Amino acid sequence: MKILQLLLVPSLVWGAACSAPAQQTFPLYTGIIPNAKPSELTETSNTPPNGGVIIANVVQPSLTAFLPAPSMANGTAVIICPGGGYACLSIDNEGSEVARRLNQMGITAFVLKYRLPNEQSQPDPSTAPLLDVQQALRLVRQQAAKYSLNPERIGVMGFSAGGHLAAAAATRFARPLGGNSDPVSVRPAFSVLIYPVISFSDSLQHAGSREHLLGKTPSAEEVRQYSNEKQVTAQTPPIFLVHAQDDKVVSVQNSIVFYQACLHHGVPAEMHLYPHGGHGFGLQNKTTKDQWLDRLQNWLDANGWLTKQ
Repeated sequence: MKILQLLLVPSLVWGAACSAPAQQTFPLYTGIIPNAKPSELTETSNTPPNGGVIIANVVQPSLTAFLPAPSMANGTAVIICPGGGYACLSIDNEGSEVARRLNQMGITAFVLKYRLPNEQSQPDPSTAPLLDVQQALRLVRQQAAKYSLNPERIGVMGFSAGGHLAAAAATRFARPLGGNSDPVSVRPAFSVLIYPVISFSDSLQHAGSREHLLGKTPSAEEVRQYSNEKQVTAQTPPIFLVHAQDDKVVSVQNSIVFYQACLHHGVPAEMHLYPHGGHGFGLQNKTTKDQWLDRLQNWLDANGWLTKQ
């Protein structure tokens, strides 16, 4: 009965959200949240001097829908995973601002406020983010008709640690976490990875992301399981990668090893590397006149995801 409640009630909440044309935020789960335990943890939100809202201590994960003009909507959706080293979420710079730009391409965008690993509120902190992105894919696909979406054209996008999560969604969909028996697929149609954390191996890791997700002393098996380049198969969906060579926070080698893994398994992949730009540039790498979002639009168009249905 509890499982039925978990599967059905979010759909009812979602149905109410769909009737409103403006952006709207709604819970990812209603009632029982998997891999959660009672705690006094409280979500925080702040705006640093350079702008943009930063969220931490997420307890109630949610989706915020950004809808394109009806005349532009093409039936494709993207679930956006903001970055923040699995310690916080850059919800504006790598979330809502990106969603609005995707709307200009006719894409329906959903910004995912996913749970960050925390022992106070989760029995298994390492699985909470992936549980949430898989639930987001499931929920968007279940309700595709309400948004005039093609359920086969729902992709994911992630920045930095959010890129690690989006890469995990693209490689670990065969066995959804949490024992959810819903038959709806959690495989994304494509995955867009912007300066992503990919590997947790000692030579490539972003130490903060790995420690926040797996703790200070992860086992060799945990490191392997959460190194996304080792999880690529022939079933991995098409991949789009962007990185700057001078990224001092997340080595460009993360994108390179993932691209190489895609080549090895015959997965369609496109990668754009810029000499400069550093880390966390969001929508605009100010060191170049070439904008990665234009390259992304070309890639989406070439694959038919911008064709109206």
